[in-house]
Amino acid sequence: MSDVLSLAAEPRERAGKGSARAARRDGRIPAVIYGDKKPVIMVTLGRNELVKQYNRGTFLTSVYEIEVEGKKERVLPRDLQLHPVSDEPLHVDFLRLGKGSSIVIELPVIFTGEEDSPGLKRGGVLNVVRHAIECRCPGDAIPESLSVSLAGLDINDSVHMSAVDLPEGTVPTITDRDFTIASVVAPSIMEEPEPEEEVLEGEELPEGEEGAEEAGEGEAEDAGGEE
Repeated sequence: MSDVLSLAAEPRERAGKGSARAARRDGRIPAVIYGDKKPVIMVTLGRNELVKQYNRGTFLTSVYEIEVEGKKERVLPRDLQLHPVSDEPLHVDFLRLGKGSSIVIELPVIFTGEEDSPGLKRGGVLNVVRHAIECRCPGDAIPESLSVSLAGLDINDSVHMSAVDLPEGTVPTITDRDFTIASVVAPSIMEEPEPEEEVLEGEELPEGEEGAEEAGEGEAEDAGGEE
C-alpha cells in the first residue's frame, strides 16, 4: 500500500483564468478538491513541491493529505494538466476519499523474475500486452503498482491475470475473462536477400561459359557464309 503523503495548500478565493495566472506568477499552482458529496474547495499548491511529487513517477496513484487552513483532506490526484511545450504543471484536480470509499484506478505493472525465465535466458523477447491494469481499490489502501512474476516462463508462454497476487480488497475491473498481461516470444530474425550476380564488361566469365559463347559466335559466322 502506498504511504499517505502530505501537501500544504492555501485557499484560493476566486476561480477563472485570471486568478490561475496570478497564482502561477507567484510560484503556485491552482488546484481543486471535489467529491464525497462535499463542496468544491479551490486551493493553490507550491510549484516546487508539486514538481517534486510529480517527478516521483507515482503521482496519480498516491494518496495525499492536503491541509487547508487547519483542515485536512485525504485526496487522490485525478488529473494533472501540463503545459504542452514546457511540461510545467498548470492545474490539478484532487478527488476526496471518504471513509470506506473505493476508487477505480489504473495501476502500473512491474515485472519481476526475469532472471528465472528460461525463455528470456534463451534469447526470447518479453511482449508486454498491458503496462497498466485497471482495478477497484479501497480508498485508504491503494497499491502503488502490481507485481507480475516472469519466473518459469519459456518461449511461447504467457502470464495471465489469474497468476497475479492482488492486495486485499483490490480487484480488476475486467472479470469476464482471464486476460493476458505479457508473453515470452521467440526473437524475429530478418534474412537479407543475396544480391544478384551481374557480369560486367571486362570481367572474366566462369569456366565453361566462355567456350559456350565462342561456339555460339562461330556457328553464327558459318551460317552467314552459306548461300
